[in-house]
Amino acid sequence: MRRGLVHTLAWSLATGAAVTLSWWGVHTVMAGTVYDRPRALPITAADATTQESKPLASSTNRPTPSKSGPSPSPKPTGTPRAPSPSKTPPKSPGPPSTGSGQVKGYDTEGGRAVFDIGERSATLVSATPGAGWSMQVWKTETWIRVEFSSGADRVSVFCTWHDGPPRVDIGTY
Repeated sequence: MRRGLVHTLAWSLATGAAVTLSWWGVHTVMAGTVYDRPRALPITAADATTQESKPLASSTNRPTPSKSGPSPSPKPTGTPRAPSPSKTPPKSPGPPSTGSGQVKGYDTEGGRAVFDIGERSATLVSATPGAGWSMQVWKTETWIRVEFSSGADRVSVFCTWHDGPPRVDIGTY
């Protein structure tokens, strides 16, 4: 009886140690894969006073469908769509280190990136990944890169101004 109790206790301790070690290993690996939710950019008082009263299109504000029925949408292709500047009103003038020029949006297969493009620099206004895509942003003093990824597919939106006025290039990998 005593021998059976010792074997059961040893088995329980060994199983508990194995489960604890496995949980710790999985927890350590999984903790490195969790991403913080993207934070919204703050709206300054100058931005709030220059916007018109009508809302702009966003992921939570959909336009109302017309009575004639939905319009057919083009079928997606393997190449990104051509950049299409948005018609967002420009921000009020600010310090020369920020964009303070035209706000332009660029639609790609992976999502949408919006930049405030000035004469000598640019700032990222927003970046929104498409359904099933994730996003990562890199910034330096002379360029901004927004990368949308889904599995092995990558779409990068580069805004550079190190050798002249800001320009935007879109690349697919």
